[in-house]
Amino acid sequence: MLRYVANRLALMIPTLLGVAVLTFFMLRVVPGDIVEVKLRGDGGNVTQEAIETERHRLGLDRPLIVQFGDWMAGLVTLDLGESMWTGRPVAEEIGLRFELSIQVAVMATIIAVIIAIPLGTASALYQGTWIDYVVRVVTIAGLAVPSFWLGMLLILFLLYFFNWLPPITYTPFYVDPVANVTQLIWPALAVGYRYSAVVARMVRSSVIEVLKEDYIRTARAKGVFERLVVSRHAMRNALLPAITVIGLEFAFLIGGLVVTEQVFNLNGIGRLFVQAVSRNDFILIQGLVMLIAVIFVLVNLVVDVLYATLDPRIRYR
Repeated sequence: MLRYVANRLALMIPTLLGVAVLTFFMLRVVPGDIVEVKLRGDGGNVTQEAIETERHRLGLDRPLIVQFGDWMAGLVTLDLGESMWTGRPVAEEIGLRFELSIQVAVMATIIAVIIAIPLGTASALYQGTWIDYVVRVVTIAGLAVPSFWLGMLLILFLLYFFNWLPPITYTPFYVDPVANVTQLIWPALAVGYRYSAVVARMVRSSVIEVLKEDYIRTARAKGVFERLVVSRHAMRNALLPAITVIGLEFAFLIGGLVVTEQVFNLNGIGRLFVQAVSRNDFILIQGLVMLIAVIFVLVNLVVDVLYATLDPRIRYR
C-alpha cells in the first residue's frame, strides 16, 4: 500500500507543474491590462506615465520568463505573491474565504452521501417497483433543479414562515457553532440535493450491474443471506464509481458555487474567483487555480487509496 501511495504522490508533481505553466502563460495571452482597469476603470484621467510607473511597481514590465521564474520560486516556498488589486498577500485573501467554502463543501458532501447511498441502493434492489420510480423522480428533479434556484426557494420559505434571512456577515464555527451551522446548513442543503441526485443515480447503476455478476449468483446459490450478499459482496464493488463521482463533485464545490454563494450572501472562493477575473488580477487568479488544482489532485489521491482499500486487486496490480 505504501508503494501504491508513493507512486500516486509522485504523479502529482508533473500534474501541478503543468497546471502552473499553462496558467501563467495563458493568463498573459488574455486581452486586458490590470493597471488600466485599476486606474482608469472609473473614468479617471490618469497619465500614461502613471500607468507605466504602476506597471513597473507590479513588475509587469519585466520579461515573462523572469516573472515566471519568480512565481515558481514563490510556489516552492508557498509564497503565492501579492494581489495586484488590493496589495494584500494572495494566501491571506484565499485564507479569509477558504474556511467558508470548505465547510459548505464538506457539509454538502455529508448530506449527499447520507441521502444518495440508501436511495440508490434501494432503487437498484427494488428495480421496476414504485420505490424505484419514486427514487428516480427525486433524483431527476435534483439534476433538473439548479442549486441557486433551490436556494432562492429555501430563502423564501424561511422568510415567509420563520422570518429568517441570510446573515450579512459570516460567523466562524469556532466563534459560534450554532450560528455557523444555522447559516451554512441551507446552502449545503441546496447544493447537497443536486449532489445526492448525481451520486444516487451512479449508485443505482453500479448496484444493478454488480448484482448481475457471476460471484453474486454464486453467493446466492450457496445460500448466503441476501442482506450479506448486498452488504459484503455487492456494495464494495458498486461503490467504486460512486466514490469517483463524490470526489470530483467535492473538488468542484470548492470554487464552483459562485451563484449559490451570491444567493446566500457568502463570500467564498467562488466569488473571489469572479472578482479576480473581472479585475484581471493575474497573481490572485494563479493562486486560486493552483489551490483548485491541489485540491483536485489530493481528492484523486484519496479516491485512489479508497479504491485500493475496497478492491485489493488494484493495490496488488
